[in-house]
Amino acid sequence: MSRHEFELFADYFQFYLQDDDERVGDLSDAWTEQAVERMLAVAPGVVGIGTARNMTVPVVIELLGHEPAADFDEWEHVAEGALELKSGRLVVAGCTDYRSDAARLTAGVGTYRVRMSCRGLATISANGLDGDDNYRVQLWAVAKFEPPALRKKAKAMG
Repeated sequence: MSRHEFELFADYFQFYLQDDDERVGDLSDAWTEQAVERMLAVAPGVVGIGTARNMTVPVVIELLGHEPAADFDEWEHVAEGALELKSGRLVVAGCTDYRSDAARLTAGVGTYRVRMSCRGLATISANGLDGDDNYRVQLWAVAKFEPPALRKKAKAMG
């Protein structure tokens, strides 16, 4: 397992995980009503993670050797999707970050399940600038690509 901590500018209320060999993924059609509810959108080579603030947010990325325990009680909102890494390298960036400067993590070639968990959503200030929200994204290799799923829905946000 490897754990990586980031402070990402979640411009447009999102940040990206994408394959290093893919062109910048186009999530414009992927942010459907269901994806917005999940706070997770999927397109070829990219996963968009929704955030509660259009600000810099704390993010932990965990690359795991197997599916993690379902610790959903510790989180307000949990959603899953899938990402194929043809290059074996994962780019982690805010959606308006300069891609060449973005962090890259070595994960290995394959298909990964992506689980996004977040909490602190009710702490967002009325103006949307401050809050104690935080985000964890766990990735583990899987045998096949499975559709996105909402595992736990947040009850309230700011």
